[in-house]
Amino acid sequence: MTQTLHIIGGGMAGSEAAWQAANMGVNVVIHEMRPKVETFAHRTGNLAEMVCSNSFRSDDSEQNAVGLLHWEMRAANGIIMQTADKHRLPAGGALAVDRDPFAQSVTDTLLAHPNISVEYGEINALPTDGHWIIATGPLTSAGLGAAIQQETGADALAFFDAIAPIVYADSIDMNVAWLQSRYDKGETEEEQKAYLNCPMTKDQYEAFIDALLAADKTEFHEGETAGYFDGCLPIEVMAERGRETLRFGPMKPVGLTNAHDPENKPYAVVQLRRDNALGTLLNIVGFQTKMKYGAQTEVLKMIPGLENASFARLGGIHRNTFINSPTLLDDQMRMKSKPHIRFAGQITGVEGYVESAAMGLLAGRLAAGEILGKPVQTAPLNTAMGALVHHITGGAEAKTFQPMNVNFGLFQPVEGLKHGRRGRKERYKAYSDRAKADWKSWLEA
Repeated sequence: MTQTLHIIGGGMAGSEAAWQAANMGVNVVIHEMRPKVETFAHRTGNLAEMVCSNSFRSDDSEQNAVGLLHWEMRAANGIIMQTADKHRLPAGGALAVDRDPFAQSVTDTLLAHPNISVEYGEINALPTDGHWIIATGPLTSAGLGAAIQQETGADALAFFDAIAPIVYADSIDMNVAWLQSRYDKGETEEEQKAYLNCPMTKDQYEAFIDALLAADKTEFHEGETAGYFDGCLPIEVMAERGRETLRFGPMKPVGLTNAHDPENKPYAVVQLRRDNALGTLLNIVGFQTKMKYGAQTEVLKMIPGLENASFARLGGIHRNTFINSPTLLDDQMRMKSKPHIRFAGQITGVEGYVESAAMGLLAGRLAAGEILGKPVQTAPLNTAMGALVHHITGGAEAKTFQPMNVNFGLFQPVEGLKHGRRGRKERYKAYSDRAKADWKSWLEA
């Protein structure tokens, strides 16, 4: 008789793990605490709800490691990529989705699967037997987090994620802002105009930085530390690192021409990206923040074009917990001290929706193979998924372990190719071609 796979957490990783295992013929129970137990960041009880950005980032499978990970997940019949493609929004070369229909669609598809059921309620202890995947993500409940801490004998690492504000499109002054993707990237006019741009002069930028630095911010509780992941830094933290940091980050003006004043180059540009299919909501790109709500509205309305902006959601901050995977997990993503438990998703120390779902895909297949008596080898080292799982389960330095996005720096070099920036395009293409061939072979096996 087929044994049941239990998955704690119905986010990106848990949803993908359930889908993969169920399609291999295993009965799956997803244990999701929402909506019975709410979190700061979630708004619904849907599975795979997107709580931060609505973007899965680059979809370029030849020159970008994230895009390559998209390709691998599509080749593996991944539910997250399938559903993202169905609810895709214009975003230049990126894959952005209409977040609410996306989550609803994932939920409906999983609930309709004959091998999948969902039990709602919080689990506060590590299971003692059976087959389990813990995919509770960055908002692991305090009870389960304490149980993990007690088992590992070490403090769980933690940092803080900040959420970007969302603006109502009809409240933006289009006499100031204009539509254009950076470098006009995209094959269609819709893609080439996927971003809304708000320009700043040098004086406006300096005044904005002054206000940002002076704004009231959320205070941390005693004993908490703000160890941010560099890929999701609040804008005020970036500003504290140097007045020009934002201008070389999310506010960089390169690849853009002001449609209202093409002769004058903006000193800085704030970009907004469509957040729903109707185009009525726009996400301020890269503007995660821990400013208090009152300060947010004052500071953000200093951005040209947003002087009269209305906000559908203001930014916020929440605790994000992850384990020290290099010391705790084996290459099958099993807990070394309790091998009947696997971990997947952001709690393993990967960062981003795509990486989380990818680790769920792999954990689901590994667990299902074990249950069925047909062990599955972990992903090949030279694939995007293999490079990422190798990093978190042994390739990273345990003493300095921090959350990691997939990137070509995790890949083994290809002999005979140039190093440095000049050889990058050829090198990345070689990484991608090698990964695709190895991934196809792994899936067939």
